[in-house]
Amino acid sequence: MSDEFLIKISVAGRLYPLNVERDREEIVRKAAKTINEKVLQYQQKYKDKDIQDFLAMASLQFVVKILENEAKTDVSPVLKDLEAMEQELSEFIKEVQ
Repeated sequence: MSDEFLIKISVAGRLYPLNVERDREEIVRKAAKTINEKVLQYQQKYKDKDIQDFLAMASLQFVVKILENEAKTDVSPVLKDLEAMEQELSEFIKEVQ
């Protein structure tokens, strides 16, 4: 039995039916609210633009934040450094023995 159910989410004045898992409902609703708030900010700032422009700018802003956060949490450079140190330590231990 699936733990999904149908909810209706409003984004930029349009309703979207979505099947979501119960434990994700809150985050989906919060995401829609955040998008709507950002779109409203753009609507108030730029009166002569279309809703599509506001959605595009909000999307761009959110994806930039996601990419910045991903870059902050990228541990691959640290792993490379650790692997290099491990190799050096292994070589040192072999020399000492």
